[in-house]
Amino acid sequence: MTTQQDSHIGKLGDESSIWFNLTPLLKNPENPMGLLLQMAERYGPVIPVNMANQRVVLVTEPEYFKHVLVTKADSYIKYFDGLKPIFGKSMITNDGALWQKIRMPQQPAFHPSVFADYIPYFNTAIKDKMDIWASYAASGKTVEMVEQTWTLAADMICKALFDRDLPFNPHFVFKCVKTYTDVMNHKEIRLKKQSDELFEITGEETAKAVKEWWSVPLAVLGADPREGREQSLLKMIEAAVADPDMPEFDHQQAVDEIKQYLWAGTETTALTLSWALYLTSKHPEAAVRIRREGETVCGDREPTADDYSKLQYTRAVIQETMRLYPPVWSLIRVAAEDDEIAGKQIKAGDRIVLFSYGAHHNPKYWDEPEEFRPERWMDKTKKQVKYSYIPFGAGKRSCPGGAMSQLENTLALSLLLRRFRTEYVGLEPPRINATVTLTPRGGLLFKVRELS
Repeated sequence: MTTQQDSHIGKLGDESSIWFNLTPLLKNPENPMGLLLQMAERYGPVIPVNMANQRVVLVTEPEYFKHVLVTKADSYIKYFDGLKPIFGKSMITNDGALWQKIRMPQQPAFHPSVFADYIPYFNTAIKDKMDIWASYAASGKTVEMVEQTWTLAADMICKALFDRDLPFNPHFVFKCVKTYTDVMNHKEIRLKKQSDELFEITGEETAKAVKEWWSVPLAVLGADPREGREQSLLKMIEAAVADPDMPEFDHQQAVDEIKQYLWAGTETTALTLSWALYLTSKHPEAAVRIRREGETVCGDREPTADDYSKLQYTRAVIQETMRLYPPVWSLIRVAAEDDEIAGKQIKAGDRIVLFSYGAHHNPKYWDEPEEFRPERWMDKTKKQVKYSYIPFGAGKRSCPGGAMSQLENTLALSLLLRRFRTEYVGLEPPRINATVTLTPRGGLLFKVRELS
């Protein structure tokens, strides 16, 4: 009998995936963004490209981001291929009325008014991570920072949103599911399919990764609550499952929503914090300023909700990090009908790649865009061009957890740098792997040293 899990594994070999077809444009091992930046400069803001069996349209200018994401949002649906094997039928893989119905009972968990309630749980998770780092500092161990920040982000999500201590080994899960959740790792499967090569798609390593990934939501649902809080995202999800007026929100929907938060909700946060630690390692004066700001605002205590707005420079570092290294380097939509953008004809079915990384690095919108300048976010005299900065998307499908992610990272960066000096010891510059997210190829290697 074929299970839903087996069915999702089979979809990993979908040869029409845009991530596979974009590979020729991302083949520069040092900087896969380089060719796309050159294309944008040479060919203009809207570039149709015929790739394999589909037409891809690269869009690079903010005004056309607005057209796709806001003005004519209903004409451009979210691209789901390659995501459904990872997230099932979660909110991230739905659109239209069904997406709205699934999102509605979860939305209150991401309203800024509840963030103050989450901060003590974020602080606890950060403190637990600092205790681990103290042992690394004592031993001189080299650590891979994305794994460190991913496990921290997962702990923050579990404690704050699910009222659970981590009910799984996050390091083991991180290592297992990276193969499965990184859609560019499906390339070998797709190549074998295209060449008609016989192979077992559920090989031992893939099967282990899939099994581990699918076990994580069940571990969360089955774990004992930390405090038995009545107001948590997990309670909202469980209430939706129990609501007879929401037959769409069944047990499997709950499982898939938890998957979404434990990947999408941790991956972008973890990558931003990792890149921020890399940038502050390369710019030690920024680390010193963050440290002094934290000491001035908080003294020896942990930060509170009232402190967040006062950590202005630390927040600026997080914003600048997301400009230089946007976790989601592009947003992909599918044209639902014929349209026109900047005089270029768009056909129904075209894949529209909104190249947000390009806008973030465009000198038309940013002074010296390749420079790390957190101060640019503190200069209120300069007006930012709308949609030139979209790390969490824009319009109705913007990431609901974007503001919370910035809060998590600001607190984490402030607390970690008040206790530790983080020293990047990997390749310089780090190589980039551009899949759904902008990840450091091979990770980011660090030494952590405890401050006296």
